[in-house]
Amino acid sequence: MENAQLIGLSQQMALRRRMDVIANNIANLQTSGFRGESVVFEEYQMAKAEMNAPSRADSIISYVVDRASYRDHSAGTMRQTGSPLDVAIGGQGFFTVETPDGPAYTRDGGFQIDANGQLVTAAGYPVMSEGGPITFAADESGITFSADGTVSSSAGEKGRLAIVTVDDVSLLKAQGDNVFAAGDAVAQPAEDPRLMQGVLEGSNVSGVTQMTDMVSVNRTYQSIAKIIERTDELRRSTLSTLSRNS
Repeated sequence: MENAQLIGLSQQMALRRRMDVIANNIANLQTSGFRGESVVFEEYQMAKAEMNAPSRADSIISYVVDRASYRDHSAGTMRQTGSPLDVAIGGQGFFTVETPDGPAYTRDGGFQIDANGQLVTAAGYPVMSEGGPITFAADESGITFSADGTVSSSAGEKGRLAIVTVDDVSLLKAQGDNVFAAGDAVAQPAEDPRLMQGVLEGSNVSGVTQMTDMVSVNRTYQSIAKIIERTDELRRSTLSTLSRNS
């Protein structure tokens, strides 16, 4: 009976982790360039039940373990916005930004100009060109982004965005604010970037799929809770019977 409860608890812990991931995906349905996350679970087998368990195959106890999570780095849907500061990357690649922890990478091209005239992300991180941050004077206008990442304004060329590709996107480490640290991945300049101005890449998360998964996880969690409750009732009933017969 204790084994049944422990198995149920391990499943509930895994389902809670999965629900947290689903909730985060749903919360970022409208986040530009967001990459959906999934959880990888693994079966852990105890060699055999304790005490005088029969040596049968069905005496092996299996638990579920939250092994890892991974990001789906497939592209999101492109949508026209018309804003001159909205930029999307066609194909692979990432914008380079500067964070307090060093260089990071993002697909979110919803840029802004801060109070200092610097091109920044929605979180305020400076967007990097091949020569450093890009700054505009107050009287500059007509900001454009060419397909190769060159940024221009009424004052002329301001620099070329530092677009990079990484050798293994699965090694990127999410840092929050929709940016990734390189981690163990190797970043290198993109050879032929294809930028689109006035366009944003949407999240690659499917709202329908995530809502369906949420309902499924919730139902499974409730079913396991009932099993644990019934097992506990059976244990109390057994102990009560044994105490009366002793």
